[in-house]
Amino acid sequence: MTELTEHSDLRLSAVMPAALKVVHAALTDAAALRVWLAEQAEVTLPDRFQFWGRHTPDGAEPRQRVLSADERGLRLAWTVGGVETTVEITLTEHEAGADGTESTLLTLTQTDLPTFAEVLSDMAGPRGELQTFWTLALENLHDHLAGRELTPKCDYTSPQLQGSVVIDAPPQAVFDALTQSDRYTRWSGVRVDIEPRVDGRFAMGGFDLDPSGGVRFVEFEPGRRASLRFPDGLTSTWELEGSGGRTRLTFVQSGFDVENPPYPGWSGWLSGLAAVRRYLEVPGFRRIWRQYEAPGIPAGMFAIDD
Repeated sequence: MTELTEHSDLRLSAVMPAALKVVHAALTDAAALRVWLAEQAEVTLPDRFQFWGRHTPDGAEPRQRVLSADERGLRLAWTVGGVETTVEITLTEHEAGADGTESTLLTLTQTDLPTFAEVLSDMAGPRGELQTFWTLALENLHDHLAGRELTPKCDYTSPQLQGSVVIDAPPQAVFDALTQSDRYTRWSGVRVDIEPRVDGRFAMGGFDLDPSGGVRFVEFEPGRRASLRFPDGLTSTWELEGSGGRTRLTFVQSGFDVENPPYPGWSGWLSGLAAVRRYLEVPGFRRIWRQYEAPGIPAGMFAIDD
């Protein structure tokens, strides 16, 4: 087996729609953590902060220990896949919204993550799941604080990769948000080029990063259904069903080795569902992300600034 090298740090910054004390409470209350983060959680700071269960990578048992904690965040040692990493979460006051609503900037770092290339090559083990685990978790924390319905979490114990959300928008609007390049980039923050038709290309990072067109639509029914086929045979399918001006969007992944489900990508897609729901439902939509740095992500992949 090839030795894993060039590990680095994950760094995420996201705006949370609540005052610092409220965000801190959601971050450090076990009952709240069981809503937005994990299946199981126990917290007795400053001594204990643990979470585990089927929605946590390598989550058969709690593997965290507290390094420090105060009213503005905490540091944890978290052993994942046999490697001890360090997670640090810090909270700072953020500018108030136009309506005077308070907000908080949450910054999360985690050390010793595998590179993007290692994740794609299935060499990373459960540490390869951490980047998108946190992306989805912070999207759900934002919605929890805003009083919105949460997006389904990834079940890291199941080979069934299927989830659905109801979006307060008609099917064609949802379909266009998923298949039109400018709209996709607007809600996701990911630069993407899309050819919206059967056999059309779908290139994360744009055609400059993916000129071969390895990901293509194999189904494309406007307002109803679209499927993307990846070079390794993985298929991602969006199914839309409208009722009363709303849309049930069901997302399914298939065509993978059930002994090695593609959890990193699946969690990433789930975090996208949270973002596209807000894009279509929240007036004055703005992405929550202010910084997104991950090991080995190609330059030009993200368009964080609005």
